Amino acid sequence: MQTVYGIVIDGIAYGMILFIISVGLSVTLGLMRVVNLAHGAFAMVAGYLASYAVQAMGVPYLVALLAVVALTVALALPLERLLYRRIYGSANELAQVLLTIGLTFVVVASVNYIFGPTLKRIPLPEFLTGTVDLGPKEIPAHRAFVIVVGVAALLGLWGLLERTDFGIRLRAAVENPEMAAALGIRTERLYAITFGLGVGLAALGGVLGAELLPLEPYYALRYIVLFLAVVAVGGAGSIFGSAAAALSLGIIDTAGKYLYPSFGEFFFYAAIMIILFRWPHGFFQGKSA
Repeated sequence: MQTVYGIVIDGIAYGMILFIISVGLSVTLGLMRVVNLAHGAFAMVAGYLASYAVQAMGVPYLVALLAVVALTVALALPLERLLYRRIYGSANELAQVLLTIGLTFVVVASVNYIFGPTLKRIPLPEFLTGTVDLGPKEIPAHRAFVIVVGVAALLGLWGLLERTDFGIRLRAAVENPEMAAALGIRTERLYAITFGLGVGLAALGGVLGAELLPLEPYYALRYIVLFLAVVAVGGAGSIFGSAAAALSLGIIDTAGKYLYPSFGEFFFYAAIMIILFRWPHGFFQGKSA
C-alpha cells in the first residue's frame, strides 16, 4: 500500500497540475468575466501536440514543452480576436457557455480526427524518470519537477498581476473599460495578452500533467469539471485561492483513490460540497464576490 508520504507527494503534484491549468481559467473568469468552458480544450491540444512532437518527431521533451505552449497560444489568439472579444463583459452568461462549449466540441472532434481517438502518452526524458534524494526521503523526479513549476507559476503570476503596471492596467480595463481607453490604455491588447496567458498555463499543465490527467479522446469534456471545481472552491480571480483549492482537492482525491479505490471520485466531490457549504464564494470570497 502507498505510504502516507507517497500519497501526500502524489496529491501535491496532482494538485499542482490542477492549479496550473485552473488558474488560467480563474483569471479569465474572475478578471475578464468570461465563462470559458473551452479552457480544457487548449490543454488537450497542447498535450496531443507534445505527444506527437516527442514520439513521432523525436523532439526533446523540454523543447517540445516550450514549443507546444507557444504554438497553442498562437493557435488560440485568432479565436480570441474573432470569438471571445465579442463576449467580454457580456451579461448574457448563457451565450458565453454555449459559445465556449461549442468550441470545445469542435476542438475535441478535430483533435480526434487528426491524431486518432486513442489514449496518448508523452514519454518522459531520463532525468524525469528517476528520483530526487531529499535526505531520508526520495521523491519521483517528475513529481518534483511538476511541484517546482507549479510554485514558479504561482509566484510569477502573482507578481505579474499584483506587482506590475500590467496588473494595474488590466484591473482598470476590467472595472471601467471606457475610462481606461480614454486614459490611453489599450484594453483590447490587455485582454489578448491575458487570454494568451491563460491559454499558455492550460497548455503547460496539459503537457506536464499527461501522466496524472491522461490524454484521452474526451479530455476537454471530462476534466473541465475538475478545473471549474478548483475555480469555484478557490474563488474566481484569486491566485492563492486557486492554489489552496487545487492542493486541498488534489490531496483529498489522491488519498481517497489510494485508500478506498472502489469509491472513485466520491471524496473529491464530497469535499467540494462541504467546502462550498461553508464558503459559498470559495476560500477567498472577498476576491471572488
